[in-house]
Amino acid sequence: MAEITAKMVAELREKTGAGMMDCKKMLTEAGGDVAKAEELLKKKGLAAAAKKSGRAATEGAVTSYIHAGGKIGVLLEVNCETDFAARNDGFQQLVKDLAMQIAASAPLYVRREEVPAELVKLEVEQVKQQLREQKKPEAMLEKIAAGKMDKYYSDVCLLEQAFVKDDKRKVGDVVTEAVSKIGENIQVRRFTRFALGEGLEKKVENYAEEVAKAAGVVK
Repeated sequence: MAEITAKMVAELREKTGAGMMDCKKMLTEAGGDVAKAEELLKKKGLAAAAKKSGRAATEGAVTSYIHAGGKIGVLLEVNCETDFAARNDGFQQLVKDLAMQIAASAPLYVRREEVPAELVKLEVEQVKQQLREQKKPEAMLEKIAAGKMDKYYSDVCLLEQAFVKDDKRKVGDVVTEAVSKIGENIQVRRFTRFALGEGLEKKVENYAEEVAKAAGVVK
């Protein structure tokens, strides 16, 4: 077994944010393999996060974020268990990163469970219809549709989107890592995203010309 040095422990701690003792323990289990130890720490963090997910999270922060010169705004609420954790630099950075994610990627929901059942049903039927038009075997439709729905969720659900600061990770993974580091249940509760002029019809500067174009009089 390779010798576990202080440098190896420090390197693993820098990568993961885990405690010194945890880093040393995982390095020992991994036989000195830093990459393997990092994976073991990740699995441990996921397990710990799962245990914490049922605990009440009534503290936290509501933050606002303005982007693109005042053209996009976000209001976001993220909950944790204690006011102490809410003031933690890691928690504050997470909230800021999530607000930036919402501004940049425009999700519609926090998680897939929030997508209305009627909308999911409609999306599935549309996907299946497209597949039938492509002459895909009927027996394969459910499996293919499930894969395409995963892609749909990754577009519209915040926790399933690729993280804008590291597209190799999902936003949900980033939240889980924060749970592991901070040691409390963290829940993204709700958000609202505003885009300037969204839903408003653009003013037509020359109405007569636009009417003429629509009638085919002006090209």
